[in-house]
Amino acid sequence: METFLQQQFLSEEKNTHMTHIEDSVIYGGVDGTRQAINALRELRDVLGGKHAGSVSVKWDGAPAIFAGTDPTDGKFFVAKKGIFNKNPKVYKTKADVDADTSGDLNTKMNAALDLLPALGIKGVIQGDFLFGPGDVKKSKVGGEQVITFHPNTIVYAIPVGTPAARDVQNAKIGIVWHTAYSGTEFSSMKASYGVDVSALRNSRKVWSQDAMLRDITNATMTASQTKAVDKHLSTAGAIFRKIAGSTLRQLEQDQELARLIEQYNNTFVRKGQRLPASRRHVNGLQRWIKAKYETEASKRSTDRGKKAQRDKMNKILSFFSKENTASLVLMFDLQKEIVDAKLVLMKKLDELGTIGTFVKTKRGYKVTGAEGYVAIDTLSGNAVKLVDRMEFSYNNFSPNVLKGWDTPSRS
Repeated sequence: METFLQQQFLSEEKNTHMTHIEDSVIYGGVDGTRQAINALRELRDVLGGKHAGSVSVKWDGAPAIFAGTDPTDGKFFVAKKGIFNKNPKVYKTKADVDADTSGDLNTKMNAALDLLPALGIKGVIQGDFLFGPGDVKKSKVGGEQVITFHPNTIVYAIPVGTPAARDVQNAKIGIVWHTAYSGTEFSSMKASYGVDVSALRNSRKVWSQDAMLRDITNATMTASQTKAVDKHLSTAGAIFRKIAGSTLRQLEQDQELARLIEQYNNTFVRKGQRLPASRRHVNGLQRWIKAKYETEASKRSTDRGKKAQRDKMNKILSFFSKENTASLVLMFDLQKEIVDAKLVLMKKLDELGTIGTFVKTKRGYKVTGAEGYVAIDTLSGNAVKLVDRMEFSYNNFSPNVLKGWDTPSRS
């Protein structure tokens, strides 16, 4: 696949965050926008059977876990994201875990420290917990008896009696691995997306998975699906050519404004709403920024403090010149075309799912898609995130969807 923007997509950086592909328009400038469109073209071609490519599933696991050998002393460790602190926080003994964690996190980390050495991990790998001791349940979903685990927002369900269900029931912990690291010290380690679990030893007590979709060639798109993606990408390209490059470069250099735009867009995601007409959306964005900083100013007790907040507001609002405003309208139009192309591709990828995915509400279980997918450039190792924010992100924010941490045993 094409090389993706290194600043926004995973490429030899710590895998703590990947930008949504449509937000590369906000954060990535001209290059980021171009590479996002190219990434979707490449994924279209992979799903169209034109050439090979790598795609992984984003499992909705929690918490994140790192495990492997400390390169400075050769000792096995487990860790949270504190591994990349100036003074790395890693756990090599039960006393280390107990001194820094409590409750469910303590139970999971102690189990990982006890059980993961059996896998023979080389180097350092990162993953997400899918379940820990006591998290696997028998449930009835849609009239079918299933084994479930509920790490975060999504409930995963496997039919009772299947080999996968038996493996999950026998295991004490379940982890999906997605990133490998190399280097002589934690602070300078380089990341590569993808972990080959076939290189790990088997342990009945650990349900160890990688995130790769191995039968992607079975997801060949239909002619109508390909035509739909082509139309969205063609429109996206036409819009892109109309946007002032200076506007994209200004946004790329002003990451605070870019974050504010993403935050404003997320106010619609939380409501499960698509973005409104782009001109109206830009006007609403300016009102939202003014209100945000006026609220901050009202919290300050001194005139100096109030002025500082209003100065910040005025500096940010100075971006909205006539040219930039016109380009921002086009940028939101472009984002919508990227999102629509992404959703067609994700719908095809959803057909490859082998484990049921649901959300749990007070009225019972509701079918949902996977959290998302990561398209990987096998040459550069870069990766780009595709998530249906109208579904997964809305579920993630919604108070009507019960989360894994709402389970009494997890509190």
